[in-house]
Amino acid sequence: MDIAVKDGRIVGVRGRAEDRVNRGRLDPKDLYGWQAGHSPDRLTRPLVRRGGELVETDWDTAMDLVVERSRGLLDERGPSALGFYTSGQLFLEEHHTLAALCHGAIGTNHLDGNTRLCTATAAAALKESFGCDGQPGSYADIDHADVIALYGHNMAETQAVLWARVLDRLAGPNPPRLLCVDPRPTPVAREAALHLAPRPGTNVALMNAILHELIRTDRVDHAYVEAHTVGYGELVRLTADYPPERAAEICDLPAQGIREAAALLGGAERLLSTVLQGFYQSNQATAAAVQVNNVHLLRGMLGRPGAGVLQMNGQPTAENTRECGADGDMTGFRNWNNDRHVADLAAAWNLDPARIPHYAPPTHAMQIMRYAEKGSIRFLWVSATNPAVSLPELRRIREVLAHRDLFLVVQDVFMTETAELADVVLPAATWGEKTGTFTNSDRTVHLSEKAVEPPGQARPDLDIFLDYARRMGFRDRDGRPFPQWHDPASAFEAWKRAGAGRPCDYSGLTYDLLRDAGGIQWPCDADRPEGTERLYADGRFWASPEECESYGRDLVTGAPLEEAEYRAANPGGLAMIKAAEYVAPHEEPSGEYPFTLITGRTLYHFHTRTKTARAPELQRAAPEVWVEVSASDAREAGIAEGDPVEVRSARGAVVARARVSGIRPGVLFVPFHYGYWDTGAPDAGGAGGRAANELSATDWDPVSKQPLYKTAAARLRALGPGDGRPSPAPTTTASAPVGAEVARTRGEPDTQETYPGGGTR
Repeated sequence: MDIAVKDGRIVGVRGRAEDRVNRGRLDPKDLYGWQAGHSPDRLTRPLVRRGGELVETDWDTAMDLVVERSRGLLDERGPSALGFYTSGQLFLEEHHTLAALCHGAIGTNHLDGNTRLCTATAAAALKESFGCDGQPGSYADIDHADVIALYGHNMAETQAVLWARVLDRLAGPNPPRLLCVDPRPTPVAREAALHLAPRPGTNVALMNAILHELIRTDRVDHAYVEAHTVGYGELVRLTADYPPERAAEICDLPAQGIREAAALLGGAERLLSTVLQGFYQSNQATAAAVQVNNVHLLRGMLGRPGAGVLQMNGQPTAENTRECGADGDMTGFRNWNNDRHVADLAAAWNLDPARIPHYAPPTHAMQIMRYAEKGSIRFLWVSATNPAVSLPELRRIREVLAHRDLFLVVQDVFMTETAELADVVLPAATWGEKTGTFTNSDRTVHLSEKAVEPPGQARPDLDIFLDYARRMGFRDRDGRPFPQWHDPASAFEAWKRAGAGRPCDYSGLTYDLLRDAGGIQWPCDADRPEGTERLYADGRFWASPEECESYGRDLVTGAPLEEAEYRAANPGGLAMIKAAEYVAPHEEPSGEYPFTLITGRTLYHFHTRTKTARAPELQRAAPEVWVEVSASDAREAGIAEGDPVEVRSARGAVVARARVSGIRPGVLFVPFHYGYWDTGAPDAGGAGGRAANELSATDWDPVSKQPLYKTAAARLRALGPGDGRPSPAPTTTASAPVGAEVARTRGEPDTQETYPGGGTR
């Protein structure tokens, strides 16, 4: 987008018409979210805790405290006493710098990003199938596909600009047919040729049945499978046990609907699939996402226009977090278990390889919190994220972050719920106030320019990290200050060296080129100076034992595979077809808790509303939390639209007004955006809060370690009649209320053919 500036202030934005990604379009958060930068409650000076209260101070005082505690713990306990938790919203230069600081300078294994909550499964699934991270497809595939399948992906609200591109196709000549898998009647579902609404937590059973049907009807490109894959025989053997009738019983769907889905996918000439949180945050997350990859491998649908997979991201720079190594991956998509890869990274950083911890996989976010809870991590630096609202089982997380033995540093733009618990708060600049690059889901790299100065004493995140490094006195192998870079441009050049020769190769990119050309897709190097639109067009994968980013894991147990196992199974570096049996969720509905609770987004807010709630138009569009319940469940509970209700799980409760929607019966939905910074702390007496994660469980996928937000068991209780007002939920999204009025507004008939499982056709 272009940023309008007047008198040193941002006064508006517009989409850049020639951009390859958005073609000039912006979504509501883009159009209005910039106003948050002017909010009068921006953090503008560092804060330190004195006498139990946070008070303003100067940068030297704040950083001296951070450095003093860092050095003390390094001397007393070693690098493992320090942990870092970052975001999918910093720039590439900042992510790489943080990875270099943690893994290179300090030597701690405890670095992860909140991408663990949104895109860890995307990375894991790509590694399991192709040996390495990196999206095979391109956004341009939307323009060519004749079938688009969206698995747990409400694109209309999570990637609204991309959805507009789909709507262009649907309104034009030769429109594609859409398959939607989602328990809610999202805008995607309303446009779909086929909508399946499976019981939450049963995605693997559904995908196995679809694969069963593709194999039974011989919708398989056998030449492609033979030339470019391993593992087909095991998939045939395992999916033989999942005919549509068995999956229909598990998923509570009609068997005919599953057959129709397989026929739709099997008849495609150009198939594009996208996957997001409905799979990533649910039971058997990685196993389910891998089965989507398997559909494409069976059908040879990779590397050509319209034929691709997008294991989507949930944040604007989640891809950078992964490729830079700030989220549990190794910088440059290297393999932690490959000593040559470790030595290669050490050479790029000019460090001794022994300084880079590779004795075990990097610590994932939930384990970082566990170590802080048990006291082995005594220092935690949180940057650009808000775990006191976004992590599961919030009562526990608040206790961990507030523990007296934990020194908590929070680096952010506003006083978040997490910052309120900190010992030191560092005021950061936001976009438009700093320069850096960012990379989206289809590997498109953009340059974001500084337009205005940050307010007060707020600083760019890169400056804060480099200031910390200088004060700590970190040195490289030649005695020079480490990191060796000092500003965004030099940081970008350092990243190019670190990523050269790896799949995410930026060596052909420069700031000037990005200014002139706009977005360019990596890999971009001397052989591909204009970038690369699609990966694997030649049937070659980054999957050889020498090149791969991971030797893989067992999809059911998460147990890591050894190098020897990997070599024996895939010596030629082919794509891997991996099968997985269905395993029921750890927590299922019961007599006490008869509903499945799922959480998710709305179009008008992002994450914990830190910025979007400070944009008046966005806050008015979705001002308060709500609970979605089906019409049949509402009738049984005596609940009408807008009535106050309580949703309770074994971990806590949320009180909100009900939205009677078209959601699948037996399922409740609560948006996860709403915390307490604008209303005060939750009721300590257990009467109920407003944050959805009061209810979620401490549970994660065994492969990707992504928390599971879509399998909690819950109960619903009416709190009395409402005042006649409807729920504050938006009416233009998946949260639309049921009724003929809404159907007519959409131009739909008053009734739809409804599957037993809640799907429509």
